Amino acid sequence: MNLKQYTKEFSYNLRLAYPVVLGMVGHNLIGMVDNIMVGRLGSTELAAVSLGNSMIFIAMSLGIGFSTAITPIVAEGDAEKNDTKIRSAFHHGLFLCTILGLVLFGVIVLAKPIMEMLHQPDEVIALAKPYLDWVAFSLIPLIMYQGYKQFADGLSLTKYSMYAMVMANVLHVGMNYVLIYGIWIFPKMGIIGAAIGTVISRIFLVMFMHIMLSRRNDLKHFFSNFSFEEIKKETIKKIVSIGFPSAMQMLFEVVLFTASIWLCGNIGRTSQAANQIALSLASMTFMFAMGLSVTSMIRVSNQRGLQDYKKLIVVARSIFLLAIIIESVFAIVFVAFHQFLPHIFLNMENTIQLTDNTEVIEIASKLLLIAAVFQISDGIQVVVLGALRGLQDVKIPMYITFVAYWVIGFPISYYLGEYTSMKAAGVWVGLLAGLTSAALFLYIRFNYLTKKLIKN
Repeated sequence: MNLKQYTKEFSYNLRLAYPVVLGMVGHNLIGMVDNIMVGRLGSTELAAVSLGNSMIFIAMSLGIGFSTAITPIVAEGDAEKNDTKIRSAFHHGLFLCTILGLVLFGVIVLAKPIMEMLHQPDEVIALAKPYLDWVAFSLIPLIMYQGYKQFADGLSLTKYSMYAMVMANVLHVGMNYVLIYGIWIFPKMGIIGAAIGTVISRIFLVMFMHIMLSRRNDLKHFFSNFSFEEIKKETIKKIVSIGFPSAMQMLFEVVLFTASIWLCGNIGRTSQAANQIALSLASMTFMFAMGLSVTSMIRVSNQRGLQDYKKLIVVARSIFLLAIIIESVFAIVFVAFHQFLPHIFLNMENTIQLTDNTEVIEIASKLLLIAAVFQISDGIQVVVLGALRGLQDVKIPMYITFVAYWVIGFPISYYLGEYTSMKAAGVWVGLLAGLTSAALFLYIRFNYLTKKLIKN
């Protein structure tokens, strides 16, 4: 196999991936903007947003993971030129995403007492609870938006989610600024202002997406005459059979990262803030791999629909290679700027917070060195997962990710964080071990399945 056959796929992969990447970065920016603006209020406020968002990320991972079931069915229908299959996947998917959004909102509101059980600082919990109520509500429009996004992605129309996300982000930054700090006629609301800003921007996000897609002439027939009579039990079963394991895969990873927030919270407030900074930066670079993962899912689904399995392998491997190259560049950036990057998040002119902030920067710069290595593993595992979803193989990868993150990764994080002098750095070594195991076993699975497809 020569390298050229993979590299010639790069330009199409990037064309498909870059709008998804920018949309994902936009998703992430909503949380990052909250962190930066709230960080100016103080480390207790930053820890409260971090704690609240840790619970939101768990719910969000279920919603986003579940919604990915729509894309491979739509992409396969697109390759087969089967409009009925596409319409059915879209309508059923959006219906299920709306129900899931409502359920997750209810679950998060009821789950607030968990904060006390996690032995988080009292002053952090007091601020986090009202913040959580509002941000939990924003899950309803967010997961409905995912239904639209995955439908558009399946048709290779990846730019629409990018446009919607850019518009929502501009609105979010403006709303946050006036509501957090109390500008003009608006009261100073602190972290509640950040939460309300998130709700408003996410409602507009789903509205932007609906308007843009429904106005396209070639898509109008997918939006007309929706009725509940069209909802069929067997289609719901098919989407759930792909969506549930996909949601679990994402949940296992997100809960592992959430556990790192809690473990660092147990170590101390400065470790928790440092962990939040390193996570924010690593999450931003991870979005590039996530964009390639969606590309992987779309292109593998298309080739599966066309039953061209040799081309499927070339396409998938070209995406894996691209992910390794991009994440390696970010690794170099993290190593080169590991002492400078944490300063973006903290106000070093605040003399009252100076001792805390200096300690936070010292810990965060160590974590970024570990993050430099682990994002390569993270990139590989997520693009291979995308390819496996494109093959509609979700059950075995669900078990693989569970073992990698919870049988290998978490025990290492827990032991090194709680019982050695490595503290927060030890927690991150565990994350690295889990992600590397997942990348290795998922690739073995992909290799096995594609060889089997060609043989048959």
